Amino acid sequence: MEPGGFNIQDLLQQAQRMQQQLLDAQQELADAEVTGTAGGGLVTATVNGQGEVTGLTIDPKAIDADDPADTAETVADLVLAAIRDAGRAAQDLQQEKMSPLTEGLPGGIPGLPGMGGEGDFPGLPGFPSPGDLEGPGGSRGPGEAGGPRTPGSPG
Repeated sequence: MEPGGFNIQDLLQQAQRMQQQLLDAQQELADAEVTGTAGGGLVTATVNGQGEVTGLTIDPKAIDADDPADTAETVADLVLAAIRDAGRAAQDLQQEKMSPLTEGLPGGIPGLPGMGGEGDFPGLPGFPSPGDLEGPGGSRGPGEAGGPRTPGSPG
């Protein structure tokens, strides 16, 4: 037993197991695929568990040959909506896979997508406090550029 009542070797082994579990979960996310749809299924976007678009399908019924300009605009809107829908599904999957591994940790794991980051450890060198991140528009919040999203947050 080390001074202070704990064994440093046990702590290191536990940290190594957790690191391997995190790496395994990240690989599962990279290998996973989720889909999002728009227009009643006229457009389907496929993304991996990390949110990278891997496929896009546009049903020919979405195309109106008599009005190409309007069709192009409509299809573009449907593509964006399908990608956003798939992105939300990917974030839900990230939360599902990663949250059990990060429970009990202060603010999640800095540097992992959706798992926290700067501001998670206020007052520690290299980790600015949330007030330091405020700019002219206020603080960075969930769903905003650079901020983690939570399930149900506006997107």
